[in-house]
Amino acid sequence: MDADSPLHADTAQLRRQRTARLAELAAGARGRQRAAAVAVALSGVGVIAQAGLIAWLVQSVFIAHRPLASLAVPFAVLALVLLARLLLSTWAQGAAGAVADVARRALRGSVYRQLMARGPLWLRRQRTGELGELLLAHGEALEGYYTGYLPARVEVAVVPLAILLAVFPVEPVVGVILLCTAPLIPVFMMLVGWGAEAAGRHQLQALARMGGHFADRLKGLGLLRLYGRGEAELAGIRDAAEGVRVRTLKVLRIAFLSSTVLEFFASASVAMVALYLGLGYLGMLGGHGAGSLGIGVFCLMLAPEFYGPLRRLAAHYHDRANALAAMAEVERLLGPDAMPSPVAAGDVAREQELAQVRGPLLSAHALRLRPPGGAFDVVTDLSLEIASGRRLALVGPSGSGKSTVLEALAGWSTPRGGRIVRRPGLRVGYAGQRPYLFHGSIADNLRLAAPGVSAQRLQAVAEAAQVMRFATRLPQGLDTMIGERGFGLSGGEARRIALARLLLREPDLLLLDEPTAFLDAGTEADLLDTLGAFARERAVIVATHSAAVRAWADAVVTLPGHALPMEVTA
Repeated sequence: MDADSPLHADTAQLRRQRTARLAELAAGARGRQRAAAVAVALSGVGVIAQAGLIAWLVQSVFIAHRPLASLAVPFAVLALVLLARLLLSTWAQGAAGAVADVARRALRGSVYRQLMARGPLWLRRQRTGELGELLLAHGEALEGYYTGYLPARVEVAVVPLAILLAVFPVEPVVGVILLCTAPLIPVFMMLVGWGAEAAGRHQLQALARMGGHFADRLKGLGLLRLYGRGEAELAGIRDAAEGVRVRTLKVLRIAFLSSTVLEFFASASVAMVALYLGLGYLGMLGGHGAGSLGIGVFCLMLAPEFYGPLRRLAAHYHDRANALAAMAEVERLLGPDAMPSPVAAGDVAREQELAQVRGPLLSAHALRLRPPGGAFDVVTDLSLEIASGRRLALVGPSGSGKSTVLEALAGWSTPRGGRIVRRPGLRVGYAGQRPYLFHGSIADNLRLAAPGVSAQRLQAVAEAAQVMRFATRLPQGLDTMIGERGFGLSGGEARRIALARLLLREPDLLLLDEPTAFLDAGTEADLLDTLGAFARERAVIVATHSAAVRAWADAVVTLPGHALPMEVTA
């Protein structure tokens, strides 16, 4: 393929764009990144002083026959140089690791925000395992780029040039050998690196597909066993694992191939230097060659160090390929325009301020709704609006569409007709009939909504949602462990935990689906009292069959379950 072809140009442009995004991810640790680069450069340049001291000591001991006692100071200086290089390298590695941590957090935060911006409708159509790989494997793929590739690139830019400047004055022929052989390594590194990037991208895609495959099968494990599809799915998992194995070995094969090629050229170049010096000492170059043993030792020690940064850059070049492949996968799954256009904070504040004056938090006009997979519309021509501090109850027989209305208002389903208008910046919280609780303590499940919440705030919210009514009877209170999907709790207890988790998020609009189901009259009354106190400056829409909830609400809309116009304002 011609290097100037449009496809090649587009690929190079995409690489530059992704490299720029990688730099943006580490913007929060720019100071540490610069400090690490300086430490790497100083440690690399220190090898010249180290080689010079060793060469001088060799010349002094074996040629000048100076007593070792008189060389105490040079030996001490050499020890200091070695110690300084060790400390600089250690500190640079630590700083580079901190930069990688910042970049990983930035990538995961960006991916998370983009996933949230896409909304539940988009998320429902995706494979959760594949999206999970964006936050896990793709984030880990960045570490080698910041801890290996970038420091090696700094070394390549500084150390070989410094060694050439040090070698040319003492032995120009060795300098010419180093200068002529150096370009061979980057050329082969780029040739192999392009293949490594493509292989790494295919491997990440395979890992993402396999993660999605596992997640989907785990979700449907009960149905698979029920219908006797276990063996067939095991065969599918074996095929997926074999595909990942093959692609992983392909990446390793390219990495080992690149290392072998580069080691060969580096070793051959060092051998050329050693051959030249050896022939010069044997007098086989007609009087040309190294003038002294010290100069020869100096050049021989610096020759491997000259190629060392190039070899390290080649060894870490696949880290760059993995990082670029990870960014490509993020673009493939989320797209380059996943985030909405940025809006200035002042504009958002003005819009919210105007909306506060103009109208309700949320309004719906002539909605026509059908549940996912349904054969007919369960709600037609529904209009409603609700303002801050108001409570609206949705009532009607089972199957009339109460849950469908809440899902549409939450953005979890698309109306088949009509429109929903939300105040700009509106925070909506939805607690359904079947909340998902994870294996862990009750407190851990609550902290999912606010990881940094204080123990006092957690206790207060648990009491408001009436979680403490049953938690106090458990062996460890809020620290009691529960099973996946709330195993070990009743339906009412699980809903109260979900309600407490929702209250911790402090949304502007609460959408609650049967929050008082399975509760006795006393617990229901207490829950409504505390919920009313919490929602004094917020809006609540609750689907219910309870007469107590209907009496608690400011307005009631009845869903008959057939096509009748409905309109209500709360």
